Amino acid sequence: MNYFAHAYRFLEDPYFVAGSAVPDWLSAADRSARVRSKQAGQFAEHQDPCTASVARGMLQHFRDDARFHEARGFVEVAFLLTAAARDSLDGEAGLRPGFLGHLLAEVLLDWALIEQDPARLSEYYRLLGQVDACLVQEIVNRMTPRPTARLRGMIEGFRSARILWDYREDARLLRRLNQVTHRLGMAPLPDRFCEILPGARSLVASRAEELLKGVTIQPPGDVSCTLD
Repeated sequence: MNYFAHAYRFLEDPYFVAGSAVPDWLSAADRSARVRSKQAGQFAEHQDPCTASVARGMLQHFRDDARFHEARGFVEVAFLLTAAARDSLDGEAGLRPGFLGHLLAEVLLDWALIEQDPARLSEYYRLLGQVDACLVQEIVNRMTPRPTARLRGMIEGFRSARILWDYREDARLLRRLNQVTHRLGMAPLPDRFCEILPGARSLVASRAEELLKGVTIQPPGDVSCTLD
């Protein structure tokens, strides 16, 4: 699952929403500072509500991914998208159709959910705008054995770039996909890759409910860190 799919059910607590994005932010900004579910779980009942909310958001992320990636719907959709990517790329070196099928399933599920109610994405960014990025970094650094100085900048950049809005247009989505492939040392996707995106969008949108089947609805615990 991607950023919005992790958070759209919980648009009440800014720090829970931020916590649900932390594993992906760390993966992009500083992979050496990964936090495991066991480490986050030790802070889920912390007396500081913001710390508890970040930890619980992270736990929600881990639970979501575990269920999502094992679901039959995801396996089938990712397989079909992998085949479409393979056909589009025609064996072009430096690109991995299997990875691209997985990635497309996640980012296009985000857009399918956003299209149902775009106001929720505005609310998502409004809540993230309330979060103290330095505080989130401090909280995460209590959990990870390898502290990071990069998370704060990642959060601030993510908020200002508003990349999830770019998923609505194929050319802008391709640019965002290429940012991911570049970060992973892969070759850039050719412009013709855009040709498969309309069909990929339709496939994911038609199976969005199935893709989300079994994903937890309620967050763990009842402590929240809301801001007036």
